Amino acid sequence: MKILFVYPEYPDTFWGFRHALKFVGKKAPFPPLGLLTVAAMLPKAWEKRLIDMNVQKLADKDISWADYVFISAMSIQRQSVNDILERCRGLGVRTVAGGPLFTTAPADFDAVDHLVLGEAEITLGPFLEDVEKGCAGHVYRADGFPAMKETPVPLWRLIDSRKYGAMNIQYSRGCPFDCEFCDITQLFGRKPRTKSSEQLVRELDALHQWGWRGGVFFVDDNFIGDKRKLKTDTLPAIIDWADRHNHPYDFYTEASIDLADDGVLMALMVKSGFEEVFIGIETPHDEGLSESGKVQNKNRDLLASVRKIQLAGLQVQAGFIVGFDSDPPSIFERQISFIQESGIVTAMVGMLTALSGTKLHQRLLQEGRLLGETSGNNTAVSLNFIPSMSPEELISGYRTILTTIYAPRQYYQRVIKFLKVYRSQHQRPFRLKSGYIGAFFKSMLFLGVIGKERFYFWKLFFWSIVRQPRLFSLAITFAIYGYHFRKITEKISWVGMFNDNRYLEQR
Repeated sequence: MKILFVYPEYPDTFWGFRHALKFVGKKAPFPPLGLLTVAAMLPKAWEKRLIDMNVQKLADKDISWADYVFISAMSIQRQSVNDILERCRGLGVRTVAGGPLFTTAPADFDAVDHLVLGEAEITLGPFLEDVEKGCAGHVYRADGFPAMKETPVPLWRLIDSRKYGAMNIQYSRGCPFDCEFCDITQLFGRKPRTKSSEQLVRELDALHQWGWRGGVFFVDDNFIGDKRKLKTDTLPAIIDWADRHNHPYDFYTEASIDLADDGVLMALMVKSGFEEVFIGIETPHDEGLSESGKVQNKNRDLLASVRKIQLAGLQVQAGFIVGFDSDPPSIFERQISFIQESGIVTAMVGMLTALSGTKLHQRLLQEGRLLGETSGNNTAVSLNFIPSMSPEELISGYRTILTTIYAPRQYYQRVIKFLKVYRSQHQRPFRLKSGYIGAFFKSMLFLGVIGKERFYFWKLFFWSIVRQPRLFSLAITFAIYGYHFRKITEKISWVGMFNDNRYLEQR
């Protein structure tokens, strides 16, 4: 068999870091880990190629070469998926699709020849058996959730590492929490399932032997779902591996805010090489947390929790949401005040969106407020449900948040506020990363000479040299991030109030 793996294109959003990656000569933040893992599950004798449309173009000759085109995608990639499916049909090549987009909305994709839904450790085997027999069906569904002990090491040789900002690893699946707007528990369940420390070490060894040096993102939706195992087994194994290999990687991941309650866990993560953690804060408004089932964020001082994590030596990135039914008119100023006070430099603010398969989607459908399926892009100025607040007020307030927190003055204030309290605990050897010298000089040109932020850039530049010289490279990195966020914000600010007329028609 000849198998072509195709990863669809992402639109330009906060998460893509497209404008920042240009400074270091990269095309995408991470490779398509799911497809690389599925590739390792296929027979070794089969020929395999991979096209990531975020780093290279998909040509008709690539499609025609294949017996099957395998596609995996998230909701935000829907438009690109439809384009790929149309091209495959036109060229007469059969398609196999899986991943979150197809698993949560399979009825939308009758054009796919074979839907392999759920986790591949369960559904891929039966599909491959039927392919061998010549009787492959249309839909293969997972019954339950598999243990991760059978998950293979991704087939890294299918990609060009020079195109990516970092590599990625999946340690666990599932989340013990069940937020109304989140589809993770539907996809992976509430009981965290983890790889063994031996598996994790094999994956680190494979990356190291392949020649990767740089950042590694643990893509888990909640890395700390099983705290006991992390502290007694997993993190000690990573520390031992990192010590033996002279700490070649900086790690990043996602976690819940209750990380702040466990000093031992934070210390072990820092010692392992973790530098950043993304946390879903969502809102400083208690009623919004109750409405969305964000129980882990309730009954705590969120600012104090963020500060604990920062003081432990971890940079906090965070997600925020506006558009909850309980949001008062003051929510926009409250979000701005919280973000500025917290010193969270990378604040991903989005509008509430009702994803297929979530409790939110079901509730809004029952209430007659659902307007259609979402694009998956929560930074798009578009609503797929009727909000309690007037849509004009919600969208205007959302834009106010973005144009405020990513305006040069407020953004650079936040950077300095964070750098004043942050104390990196890492004592690893300095390594000059690929593209960083070029990024430094580009930052001085594009941010310090011709950029709107030039006054604030040079203020941060000299402040960090004098006050925090050890964090100078981090300060420049944040300046480049700020450029990316500002470019995305400007794009959002200039699009129309609605991406379609569904709300207006409903009115």
